[in-house]
Amino acid sequence: MLPSAFDYVVPDSLEEAVRALTEGPDARALAGGQSLLPLLKLRLARPARLVDLRRLDGLRYVRKVDGGVAVGGLTPHAEVAGSTLLVGGGRALAEAAAAIGDVQVRNRGTFGGSLAHADPSADLPAAVLALEATLLAHGPDGEREIRAGDFFLGPFATALRPGELLVGARMEIPEGSRGAYVKLRHKASGFALVGVAAVLEMDGSTCRRARLTVTGTGGRPLRLEETEEALAGLSLEDGRAVREACSGAGEVLEDVHDDLHGSAEYRRAMTSVMATRAVLRAVG
Repeated sequence: MLPSAFDYVVPDSLEEAVRALTEGPDARALAGGQSLLPLLKLRLARPARLVDLRRLDGLRYVRKVDGGVAVGGLTPHAEVAGSTLLVGGGRALAEAAAAIGDVQVRNRGTFGGSLAHADPSADLPAAVLALEATLLAHGPDGEREIRAGDFFLGPFATALRPGELLVGARMEIPEGSRGAYVKLRHKASGFALVGVAAVLEMDGSTCRRARLTVTGTGGRPLRLEETEEALAGLSLEDGRAVREACSGAGEVLEDVHDDLHGSAEYRRAMTSVMATRAVLRAVG
């Protein structure tokens, strides 16, 4: 099926892009197009205007900032996955980007596009939540910061306001931290039936603080707070203790998906399994 008719704009600057999004009704931003273009072809999305961001090269970067790393909204997943700056706890983000789709999707899809689309089974939201990232939005009123914990509101719903673009994110990566992302992959789509990101702050082999997040089980990514508390103070070289701490990770989840791809009971069980694997992978 072909998309319905729309106005097409290719702005040369971020300010022009914001104006194009706010001047007319029902405008949509196009970044890598890996989510939006299929919706257009199926006519599940019918914007009156498409604002193509391809010329905004200033939003394509992975670079060091004080205390951590910043990622631009138009950075392809492949560049995030291959960044040498995402080490330690930052591995959670690099591995989440590497787990997205296939090679073509990772080369075309963008960091900001995936987060703004907020698919409930996407990989990147779990990683930015585990890293407690600060997301940067730019709109008619200028730039503002949004905590990752406040950004994802529900399925395909975020805290972005009308006319705002997600232009990047900053995340602190504590020295000596470790990170990982693992998922149970849907074989056809590549999305996460269950995905868990782990960011661990360590004192030697002992976990001083853990941040674990899950995607694919409900309408938005969630922190596994009880499991985080159970891991704090543990020696993570003790695999049995890690498995015990993660054993109830899925039991406390509410509103878990129950569909033809997996029952709620299965997703709860796999949350505990993926949490254990993420922690053990992070500590090597």
